[in-house]
Amino acid sequence: MLETRFCGIELKNPTRLASGVMGVNAGQIIRVAKEGAGAVTIKSLGPMERQGHKNPTVIEWEHGLLNAVGLPTPGYKNADSEFEELKELKKIGVPLIASIYGTRWKEFSEVAEYVASKNPSAIELDISCPNTEWGGTQFACDPAMSYKIISDVKEVTGKIPVIAKLTAAANSPIAVAKACEEAGANAICCGNTMPGMIIDVDAKKPILSFKKGGMSGPALKPINLKVTYEAYEAVKIPIIGEGGITTGRDALEYIMAGATVCGIGSGIWKRGTGIFNSVSNEIEEWMKENGYTKIEHLRGIAHE
Repeated sequence: MLETRFCGIELKNPTRLASGVMGVNAGQIIRVAKEGAGAVTIKSLGPMERQGHKNPTVIEWEHGLLNAVGLPTPGYKNADSEFEELKELKKIGVPLIASIYGTRWKEFSEVAEYVASKNPSAIELDISCPNTEWGGTQFACDPAMSYKIISDVKEVTGKIPVIAKLTAAANSPIAVAKACEEAGANAICCGNTMPGMIIDVDAKKPILSFKKGGMSGPALKPINLKVTYEAYEAVKIPIIGEGGITTGRDALEYIMAGATVCGIGSGIWKRGTGIFNSVSNEIEEWMKENGYTKIEHLRGIAHE
């Protein structure tokens, strides 16, 4: 009923662990896989070791989370042991998506070439990360730069599907989606967190040490859902919808908007690692109650 095919990859259900949450080491990723995720994503690997920002880096507010972790990474040259441990995922039957980023556009292909040698099920390009050579402006805000990164990466990844992770902060996320498709992206993700800030009134300063951060959780869902809906009408490649998914009904909204896979990140904060099973069960229950037998029958139905 929930079996999903995404870029030629078989998933037992349409959920996936989003990058950056519970993906900081192999043990956590394997745990999430065993607890029901249809696919799992590692925390983004960068070109060189990066410590990230000082605490506090994550805070909860009334509508979700705000984080400025700062993309900590051991650097791709130090990731051999983690990929070795992650081979256990093949025994579980859960696809591994490797997430990568670069602070300069040329670094994406450098990291991608290494990651491709580890043969993950797919490679996600975090072109919407804020730590770039443009002084905080995301690559995914520019269609031409996004095209350049995707096409460059495609030259070194062979048959491994490439996913472009977009941002609703772009002037035109759909123009970026089209550029990524034209460059050869096999799928897009809609999308990343949105920039935000929270100030402690009593302390009279921003709460996060980095001052600003990325907003995720329920407040993000209407924003990324709109991008997913519009992207479905603009591109032919599959879409990962993500942002604010906590329940099966949240996931169904994304699927009806056109998503093939639903990424779950900050929802773990509320429901624990069992959220993947819970969301899948809630989707299945809704489908049975409403007379649907296959999840693909719901994909994009909100456009009819």
